[in-house]
Amino acid sequence: MSNMKQIVDKARKAFLTGKTQSIDFRIQQLQAMERMLTENEAGFVEALKADLHKNECTAYSYEIMGLLGEIHLAIDNLTKWTEPKHVKKNIMTMRDEVYIKYEPLGVVLVIGAWNYPVVVLLQPVVGAIAAGNAVVIKPSEVSENTAKLLERLIPRYLDKELYPIVNGGIPETTQLLEQRFDHIFYTGSTGVGKIIMSAAAKFLTPVTLELGGKSPCYIDKNCDIDIASRRVTWGKFVNCGQTCIAPDYILCDKSIQDKVVEKIKETLKEFYGEDVKKSPDYERIINKRHFKRILELMEGQQIVHGGSYDEKTCYIEPTVLADVNPESKVMQEEIFGPVLPIVSVRNLDEAIQFINQREKPLALYVFSKDKQVIKRMISETSSGGVTANDVIMHFTVTELPFGGVGHSGMGAYHGKHTFDTFSHKRACLIKSLAMEGVNKIRYPPYSMKKVEWAKFLLTTKLSKKKLALVLVPMFAILATVIMKRYRWELAGRGMQLMLAFQRMWYKRD
Repeated sequence: MSNMKQIVDKARKAFLTGKTQSIDFRIQQLQAMERMLTENEAGFVEALKADLHKNECTAYSYEIMGLLGEIHLAIDNLTKWTEPKHVKKNIMTMRDEVYIKYEPLGVVLVIGAWNYPVVVLLQPVVGAIAAGNAVVIKPSEVSENTAKLLERLIPRYLDKELYPIVNGGIPETTQLLEQRFDHIFYTGSTGVGKIIMSAAAKFLTPVTLELGGKSPCYIDKNCDIDIASRRVTWGKFVNCGQTCIAPDYILCDKSIQDKVVEKIKETLKEFYGEDVKKSPDYERIINKRHFKRILELMEGQQIVHGGSYDEKTCYIEPTVLADVNPESKVMQEEIFGPVLPIVSVRNLDEAIQFINQREKPLALYVFSKDKQVIKRMISETSSGGVTANDVIMHFTVTELPFGGVGHSGMGAYHGKHTFDTFSHKRACLIKSLAMEGVNKIRYPPYSMKKVEWAKFLLTTKLSKKKLALVLVPMFAILATVIMKRYRWELAGRGMQLMLAFQRMWYKRD
């Protein structure tokens, strides 16, 4: 416990030096992370192969490539992201400076997941560094080879005091959660998410929880079954089904169920060959505990494809279940493995009802040629994200916030959304010392006349017409002064210009 406290205290002390306030320093650290990834790519490939049986292509495509993209995005846009954002003013602040200043939260904790142990851990770290925070980094101990590699590499490339890495299991994580942080970012299971949230409540620490859930996939009769089945097969069985936004189960009319199954079988053969076990592109279950958990979910189900397994290598063949009972165990727990249940529904209404009767998922998928079907599915359900006529791909758009809702999590990240998550948006108002007369309406003694003026100035939403009504009398007063002091001809021209200006404003409004 004392060691964890020392780590966090040291990070806070380093943060309070103001070192991370420098944009140049943040960029330098992000560039160092980029070098860490590129200079040690072979080491990451080796570790990921040892943990999840990923080959060089999948390791780079699903772990390193996306992370490098996040780093480049942050470096290219950091100056713009950190600039004060000026906001609209009201009449009372017309002469003042009003803006939002983006400030780092302080010392944050990022806890990664084992299924994508590089990108899921470091992607939020990129945003936390970009926002100017000190970051305590906790990789998942389940993917032990990758965790050990990160423990060795991160201190070599990043500032040791500002970005310490803590390796270990439940005891170390528990001790970390006893410390005070300014934000906690966790990716993992809902059960552990509840523990994180409970620990954070002690210090009123804000949290971002990227959890999971059972992401449904509705296949409408009015769609291209071949394409739908192909895309679902990819999304479900990539990384051996160990993807938080993988389609967890299919909802479809019974009349197309057999065709969907046949197309999935054909696609699996195309992707992985006759013997999936020999395919270099098919991963393995992370460990024997998860292996046994998945087998238990398959018990008593009607297996229409797959079902074979090898405990020694934690191999489970891509498996499809048909006519699944909605109350069965496989439909109650997140599968997080290569098992795809199919549940029959009669129509779109029944599919929507089925989804809404369960916890809100992290992702929702719908396949249909009918745009009205897609629009109804989006408008009548709730989920962290939606992809229509494909799966998973909303994750790849950095402009979209990625996160859950309700049971599937809270908060969001990716791209600038990660920077925002780890930033405090500080409201700033710099008042002018002039025009003190206007401020008399807020000073005692009070009167209803002052209240009416305040109501007008602060609560009235000024359209162009209303603004013109305010400005024209002011111009009229100014014109009167001109008439007294200068020539009437000049004043008349001024009035004509003002009236023309007013008419133009009315037309635009």
